[in-house]
Amino acid sequence: MSSYRMHLLVCGGTGCTSSQSLKLIDKLNESIKNHGLEKEVEVVTTGCFGFCEKGPIIKVYPDDVFYVTVSPDDAEEIIAEHALKGRQVERLLYVEPNLNVKMEGQKDLPFYKKQVRIALRNCGFINPEDINESFAAEGYQALAKCITEMTPEDVIDTVMKSGLRGRGGGGFPTGLKWKFANKSVSDEKYIICNADEGDPGAFMDRSILEGDPHSVLEAMAIAGYAIGANHGYIYIRAEYPLAIHRLEIAIAQARELGLLGKDILGTGFDFDLELRYGAGAFVCGEETALIHSIEGERGEPTTKPPFPAESGVWGKPTCVNNVETFANVPPIILKGADWFKKIGTEKSGGTKVFALAGKINNVGLVEVPMGTKLRDVIYEIGGGIKNNKKFKAVQTGGPSGGCITAENLDIPIDYENLTGIGSMMGSGGMIVMDEDNCMVDIAKFYLEFTVDESCGKCTPCRVGTKRLHEILEKITNGQGTMEDLTELRDLGETIKDTALCGLGQTAPNPILSTLNYFYDEYVAHVVDKKCPAGVCQALLSYNILKDKCIGCTACARVCPVKCISGAPKQVHEINQAECIKCGACMKACKFSAIEKR
Repeated sequence: MSSYRMHLLVCGGTGCTSSQSLKLIDKLNESIKNHGLEKEVEVVTTGCFGFCEKGPIIKVYPDDVFYVTVSPDDAEEIIAEHALKGRQVERLLYVEPNLNVKMEGQKDLPFYKKQVRIALRNCGFINPEDINESFAAEGYQALAKCITEMTPEDVIDTVMKSGLRGRGGGGFPTGLKWKFANKSVSDEKYIICNADEGDPGAFMDRSILEGDPHSVLEAMAIAGYAIGANHGYIYIRAEYPLAIHRLEIAIAQARELGLLGKDILGTGFDFDLELRYGAGAFVCGEETALIHSIEGERGEPTTKPPFPAESGVWGKPTCVNNVETFANVPPIILKGADWFKKIGTEKSGGTKVFALAGKINNVGLVEVPMGTKLRDVIYEIGGGIKNNKKFKAVQTGGPSGGCITAENLDIPIDYENLTGIGSMMGSGGMIVMDEDNCMVDIAKFYLEFTVDESCGKCTPCRVGTKRLHEILEKITNGQGTMEDLTELRDLGETIKDTALCGLGQTAPNPILSTLNYFYDEYVAHVVDKKCPAGVCQALLSYNILKDKCIGCTACARVCPVKCISGAPKQVHEINQAECIKCGACMKACKFSAIEKR
């Protein structure tokens, strides 16, 4: 086996590949060959590093030098200077904006300092397409321990004691779910990995599958052993081609080495799995709808009980967990329940992965201990709000969650605390908003999503969410009344109480939370017919400032409806009745003579 003195770990996740990281890899290999370094330097394609804002990323190992925003054009300099001469390419180091200091190592970056990576432990560190690298990172050791040293009951007991809860949104204790499935009597049982990640802005599960697929396969086999199942399904949306590609490679490698299939490690335990593709329906994230989709039926939920642990896919006992939940299982088995339980809070052990997005400086994937304050995530890990704008709210839980305001930034993140302030953990989307966001418009955005994604089976969701969206449309068009605000709240509460599944039951959350925390914005839309954030187009007006207009005619020339009048070198005027509020005039004006209000 070749021994290299240097490895260049290059992010090969979806985000960086869309920013030419694969071309960068080709250029690095080309430069390595040109300098005769093929036996000394190896380029390794990894999964996501998490620091998506600064991709593509290269980590030089073992030097622990971290290069950010690397382009294919930088490849030759990295090889010629760093790999050949041992000199860092300083212009590619991360610059901490507050201190204006260049930082050399990954561990020094504020983005990583407060993170504890368990589910993401191997992402950005190993080549996900090489099972040998998984072995080097303790891959499949937990499975071997379970099937050679532990009974199924021992495995379940360890997971229960760890306090691991479902990371897909519900937060149900994982070990308890496994225990129910274990107790169910049947000739066949099934394990399902829910990889149908549908929340807008969420990419946690995808990144784990792209960066460390073997950890999920191993955990599913462990779960199969624990409940007595010999077959599993990974239900993944077809919109994740890279994750699917790497899963296919991982499954084939594991089968070839006897880690999936018949008589695993000579113990007599059989377990195999297959991929099933979803078409991207948000409702199929709900476990009964997902099960129906696997069976080839329409992806619609059914009432519970019976729960899947009693009657799931093909009517057999079935255990459904999401990707992140499974990714936590192998380290719990190897390091023990007490180790995991010491991380996080009393009721929510371990860590949680969040996809940090929106008006934040450091967009990316973060993993923090349960109980970490929102303020730390947004301002220390996330680097604060873009362009020094004022923080307004953060939406957790996607379309099912709610908005959290500045007054709750110091709340420790866990299931109970987020639910207590009208939001929820969800799968881990965390979208940050600033002063330029209209909260009525945000609520309407999420309602548009849930209206589109409703399966239509139950009336509260099919009709109720449509009525909510119509009221929001009315308000943002300047036609709302105070009675509409009362109806929004009443109808939202009714839908929560009567909808069939979690999609409908949580669909009103964005409206209810924004009504609670930003009621004044709703009133401004209804009473003053103004959008304080200047977002809702129907409520905007563009006005020419007489003391700044020099009559250059630039605004009049670009106006698509010719509603701006005025002679050259004279103050112009906008006909408000004809203005379509497109903003073209404001963009064209070089003298800041047009204001939006």
